[in-house]
Amino acid sequence: MVSTIRAEILTIGDEILFGQITDTNTQWIGAQLTDIGIRPVRKTSVGDNRQDILDAFKEASQRANVIIVTGGLGPTRDDITKQTFCEYFDTELQINAAALELVTGFFAKRGRTMTELNIQQAALPLNCTYIPNLWGTAPGMWFEKDNVIYVSLPGVPYEMKNLMEFEILPRLKSRFVTTIIQHKSVRTIGIGESFLAETIAGWEDALPEHIRLAYLPHFGQVKLRLTATGTNQQLIDAQLQQQVDLLMPLIEEYVFGFDQDELEMVIGSLLMNSNATLATAESCTGGYVASRITSVPGSSRYFEGSVVSYSNVIKMNVLGVSAEILERYGAVSEQTAREMAEGVRRTLNTTFAISTTGIAGPDGGTAEKPVGTVWIACATPHETFTQLLTLRNDRKINVELTNSYALNLLRKSILKYNPAVKSGS
Repeated sequence: MVSTIRAEILTIGDEILFGQITDTNTQWIGAQLTDIGIRPVRKTSVGDNRQDILDAFKEASQRANVIIVTGGLGPTRDDITKQTFCEYFDTELQINAAALELVTGFFAKRGRTMTELNIQQAALPLNCTYIPNLWGTAPGMWFEKDNVIYVSLPGVPYEMKNLMEFEILPRLKSRFVTTIIQHKSVRTIGIGESFLAETIAGWEDALPEHIRLAYLPHFGQVKLRLTATGTNQQLIDAQLQQQVDLLMPLIEEYVFGFDQDELEMVIGSLLMNSNATLATAESCTGGYVASRITSVPGSSRYFEGSVVSYSNVIKMNVLGVSAEILERYGAVSEQTAREMAEGVRRTLNTTFAISTTGIAGPDGGTAEKPVGTVWIACATPHETFTQLLTLRNDRKINVELTNSYALNLLRKSILKYNPAVKSGS
């Protein structure tokens, strides 16, 4: 029988709550569960505290059919997950022969001596199903109680991912017949979330009950994520595409890609399909735009280089910005941004060039040009386009937003220069 299986992801460790490490496990696990039709309904993080962990187990069991637990399986005293499972299931630890053999082999292969703490990693709750960990010393564990499955995995991402991929996901797929959960995303830029919502309100109201919409804003972009559920993959794919086809005429000018497309990836495709090249001249972004462009594999085919012109001396001597422009209008001005883009395009002999100059913060602003004032420009073979950005007081956010807007200005400039080009994404 097809049913909706619900999962909760529980991460254990003070280091997560203290912000000493970033929890990337939950994001990855959630995506993997969704791919096999299991719906994550909550994620919870608790510290290395026995009662907190017991409470989290009990609460999660009331919401979910599957509970994925990561962390707390190390050999030191602060790792208490196994002992807490024993208390929760009213059982005790015992050395598992298969686990001990695997741990012993792990150390022998590396020429290392085992300690008593290492040996105790092979001690498992009597009622668990042992899941061999071929990538580390902390074993995986599978429990079942009152029709709820509990899976305990190491917190180390490399070990956790391998155990999930090769052991846990296949077991879950064979255990449950689930509904299909399918996502389709439309990536937009240049329109705020509230304006976007107003623009597509009629379309959103008409969505079928089994298709849900989420707005996911991120540094000047808004991702529209459609999530459909059903039992027929081909039908779901067709229904999602039908909704995208209905949506596109409403917002096509703001759409730069779909699903996993990133703006720098789309830019790369446009440049390659135009047989064009690119250079950047950056001041307030300090090379970040070039870094995003070169994060795309194969970017050497279209990206020639960058000049980080933080000082006016570099703007003048390398990019050819005139002293008169700098004196009259200042480094943060439309005129300077224009000459920076045109100068780096000329110097590096590229088809297109983009420039950034502004006051990223947290200080340096004036009454006329407060923090967050940024000018960007895009030079093409025919003309140069400029844009004034009025951003925020946060330096990091301003750099990210400037990157997004500069790349989008480039995208629109390429399309204007060569309307027939497609991104190929």
